[in-house]
Amino acid sequence: MATGQGAARDLAETVPGGSGAVPAHVAIIMDGNGRWAAARGLPRIAGHRTGAQAVRRTVEAAIEHRVAWLTLYAFSSENWRRPPSEIVDLTGLLRHYLRSEVAELSKQGVRMHFIGDRGRFDGDIQTEMARAERLTAANTRLNLVIALSYGARAEIVEAARRVALAAVAGTLDPATLTEDSFSALLATAGSPDPDLIVRTSGEQRLSNFLLWQGAYAELVFLEVLWPDFGPVHFAAALAEYSRRERRFGARPG
Repeated sequence: MATGQGAARDLAETVPGGSGAVPAHVAIIMDGNGRWAAARGLPRIAGHRTGAQAVRRTVEAAIEHRVAWLTLYAFSSENWRRPPSEIVDLTGLLRHYLRSEVAELSKQGVRMHFIGDRGRFDGDIQTEMARAERLTAANTRLNLVIALSYGARAEIVEAARRVALAAVAGTLDPATLTEDSFSALLATAGSPDPDLIVRTSGEQRLSNFLLWQGAYAELVFLEVLWPDFGPVHFAAALAEYSRRERRFGARPG
C-alpha cells in the first residue's frame, strides 16, 4: 500500500469503520531524509535534523493511540558505509538527541531500549544510551526501542552462534531448541513481535530490519518522506492495519 499525504488523511478518517484493532507493536523504517533535503537544495544533515523532529511527533502519536511498543529503525549496520562526513553528522545528531530528549521522554512515561551493535559508537554515546535506559527503566506508558547499528541478519547469526557454542559446551541439546527459545537469544528478547511494520519514502522492502520478528507483521508502505511524517500518517497506517484480517496462515473462517 502506498499513500500520499492527502490520501493518508482520507484513510486515517476511516479508522472507526475498520475492525478497531490497534497494533500492540508498531515498527517503522524511517526513510527519506536525504531525498527530503536534496529536494530543497539542503545538505543531508538538514534532512536528518528534521527527521529527528518527526521522531518526536511519532512518539506522541503512538502514546495518543495507546500503542504499547514502538520500534524505530534509526541507523542500520549498512549505514556505516556512508561517507565519513555524514557518519560524523549522524552520530553528532544522535549524541545531541540523547542529551536533549531523554528527560522529556521520561516525563511522558516512555521507556527506552536500544538494539544493535552499540559498541561501534563512541564511548560517550554508549554511555548516553545506558543512561537513557537506566533513567527510563520504570516507565510503562510506551516502550520505545531504537535500532542503532542494527542488522537483522547479523542478529540472527549471533543467536545461531550462541546456540552452537552452548551445544558444544554441552549446556544445550539442539533437539530441544524451539522458535521461542531461539527468539529469546535475539536482541529483541522480552518484546512482542511487531504487528505492523511501516516504511516511509515509497520504498517497499525491509532492508534487513526485524526479519525474524516480522514474519507475520502487516506491512504498510507510505509515499511520504520521513521528515514530513506526522500524526496523520501514523493514523493512516493504523487505519490500514485495522482493515486487514490477520489469519497467521490459517484458513478464513
